[in-house]
Amino acid sequence: MIEAEPTAAGADAEVAAIEAGAQDLEPGEEDGTTLFLTDPADLDLVSRALPAHGFNVLSAKLGYKAKNPIDPASLSAEHLEEVEAFLAAIDANDDVQNVFVGLAG
Repeated sequence: MIEAEPTAAGADAEVAAIEAGAQDLEPGEEDGTTLFLTDPADLDLVSRALPAHGFNVLSAKLGYKAKNPIDPASLSAEHLEEVEAFLAAIDANDDVQNVFVGLAG
């Protein structure tokens, strides 16, 4: 997962993704940024190629993006409470650094 911002107005994220070797892209969390998705093995290669295509890399890290995220509204109140309790317990563990969840939204 590579978060980048255009260095100049009019930089085309789709063209940059294709030319740099990213597999997919989506709008970033911050306004004006783009999240480039790639294989873990290509993370360094793509992050080094993006500046040549008009994008300044803000962060490059390994991450997980769910292929089939679950909408929390589709869960019953009991199941949602169980999931939230489970996630809170994992997050409270000092040995856990990152938690990736397949819930949409």
